Amino acid sequence: AVGKTSVGLEIARLSGGSFSDADDLHGEANVATMAAGIPLTDDDRWPWLDRVGFALTPGTVMACSALRRVYRDVLRRHASTVVFVHLHADPDRLLAQAQARTDHFMPPSLLQSQLALLEPLGADEPGVVVTVDAAPADLAARAVEAVRARS
Repeated sequence: AVGKTSVGLEIARLSGGSFSDADDLHGEANVATMAAGIPLTDDDRWPWLDRVGFALTPGTVMACSALRRVYRDVLRRHASTVVFVHLHADPDRLLAQAQARTDHFMPPSLLQSQLALLEPLGADEPGVVVTVDAAPADLAARAVEAVRARS
């Protein structure tokens, strides 16, 4: 709902990397659970996070809702050089974008459960925060610049 795919595709284009969407790595049971409007549990997420981590090869830009630090820890165990780009948006904007989506299995009703889980990046985590206030190309350019500046 925040534009992870659109921004991720642009980041991959700008950085010369490949793009993947972690949503494509969910198992059928997770997709069915979310499609039914039921939030995933941590037990549902662990195998998915492992699949995402294995897919994080060098040069891959992955759109992923790694909402909690422990989820990001799993990804770092698989890909120690991963850098996170947290797309931050106002909850009203997120809801409007989720309601406008017609091609996704996750209904807008699950947004609140995701926001309740969200833990901002810690100061010691490798990543940057980009406020969602512009077109995806602009956000991607800001993200790439911020990641390069912290290197």
